[in-house]
Amino acid sequence: MDHEIAAPRASSLVASLRGVGYTAQTAIADIVDNSISAGARTVWLQFTFDGPSSTVSILDDGIGMSEGDLRQAMVLGAKSPLDEREPSDLGRFGLGLKTASFSQCRCLTVASCRAGRTSIRRWDLDQIVRGQADDWRLMIGPRAGSERHLALLNSLSTGTLVLWEDVDRLTSGTLANDRRAQDGFLDVVADVEEHLAMVFHQFLGGQGADLRIFVNGRGIKPWDPFMTVKANRTPTEVIPAGSGGVELQGFVLPHKDHLSEDEIRTGGGPQGWAAQQGFYIYRNRRLLVAGGWLGLGEPRAWTMEEPYRLARLRVEFSTEADIDWDIDVKKSVARPPRTLRPRMTALAEIVRDRARRVFAHRGSYGRRSILPDMVHAWETSTGSTSPRYRINRRHPAVALAVAVAGEHAADVEAALAIIVRAIESAGYKPGKDLSLGLDCAA
Repeated sequence: MDHEIAAPRASSLVASLRGVGYTAQTAIADIVDNSISAGARTVWLQFTFDGPSSTVSILDDGIGMSEGDLRQAMVLGAKSPLDEREPSDLGRFGLGLKTASFSQCRCLTVASCRAGRTSIRRWDLDQIVRGQADDWRLMIGPRAGSERHLALLNSLSTGTLVLWEDVDRLTSGTLANDRRAQDGFLDVVADVEEHLAMVFHQFLGGQGADLRIFVNGRGIKPWDPFMTVKANRTPTEVIPAGSGGVELQGFVLPHKDHLSEDEIRTGGGPQGWAAQQGFYIYRNRRLLVAGGWLGLGEPRAWTMEEPYRLARLRVEFSTEADIDWDIDVKKSVARPPRTLRPRMTALAEIVRDRARRVFAHRGSYGRRSILPDMVHAWETSTGSTSPRYRINRRHPAVALAVAVAGEHAADVEAALAIIVRAIESAGYKPGKDLSLGLDCAA
């Protein structure tokens, strides 16, 4: 069949990739993902301000890459998002290293050591712009004079160092003695620390702590969005799903009157208390979405409101469910599958209601478990002659049964209708005359 090869122009495509939408924080988090996937136990970030010669480096002690592996890692789209990955792999599209780096710098150098051999490859965007339309020229070795930046890798038996030079998105048009530009650069460093403390808090703290991250020699402390030690919480639920189970748990944080000044300051997180309410979506322990209500809510989608600032929910799934959750390239967007939304909404309603009451009463009644709150199985509606009863579709057990039934949901609904008709025909009043064992603690 007749066809033409319509290959993209290298310089144009690279310029477009620079506009994907990464911030310095999300770009560096994407690089750290690669370090974790490589089995790193320690990651060292070094930010050096020197005007237009400023650099950023990310060094890890992971397993490193052979020369062939490094070359493949530097190719755009080297892995398909449909490829099967290891359970611990935090990658997704085969673009993260390159697109994240291009978003912040014009020169990306990666040096990796494995089995006593160091391999180096470099993308230089200025070189690509000067080249031909199809000139994807991957350079071997660092820029002349940049060898000193890679010397830190020599202290490790295995590992990888990512070096950003010409960091034009961080220091555009600045001079080495520009104090205002330096302050702005240091503000970025602080933002990166805060972001990494949040995104990787499950790796950095708690019983599963298996990672250390240092920024300019200073260790990062994890930020726990749920104040786990002090918060009231619901039991962890494991909801069956087509691509593996999903864990769901709700947290109601303490009122500020029951927190120290330091706890109030840190508890608000990077965006502040009101903006950090909502769902926290994790993929393999790595935080993707930090707050927000994901368009859920009844009868209208919930918005970020002050009375619900203490409500936070944890949702966690594995890489097997990536397609179900519609993960984006930056790994900063995740959309819940339709089958999970009813149960997520039902639990969020319970957590939001308790959070509102804690907020309104300033926690004056002290810490109480939210377990005693009952979700009733029956709802009452007033008919023309006598009350009518119906099963509460928002009850956790009912919502879960309908959600997991999938194509058999109609059969579940038919069974519920039979129960209602049987109760009505017998003349019973649910909650008074009998109990079907459906009422339960939230």
